[in-house]
Amino acid sequence: MGNMPTRNNEGFLEDAHSWTSQIAEQIAADNGLELSPAHWEIVQFLRNFYQQHAMSPPSNRLFVKAVKEALGEDKGNSIYLMLLFPGTPAKSACRVAGLPRPTNCL
Repeated sequence: MGNMPTRNNEGFLEDAHSWTSQIAEQIAADNGLELSPAHWEIVQFLRNFYQQHAMSPPSNRLFVKAVKEALGEDKGNSIYLMLLFPGTPAKSACRVAGLPRPTNCL
């Protein structure tokens, strides 16, 4: 893989436009994740959300709600998302998706 784009002290890309799927895999690996098709579905959802709204979902609660509206109750729930992206799912998933840190996530 080529050079990793600049990331901030929390591992978020400084420039969301420098993201590629290879970079997502590297960020995921740095966080102990191996991306499955289920991970990629959420990453793609977030990339689309960012394109539409020019922001990351601002909180975990709103992230879960947005996933539920787009992908259904099976995927739009905290437990499912926490299993995929441990810790704070919105923050972890946005990091892998190359998006800015959600504004209201601890």
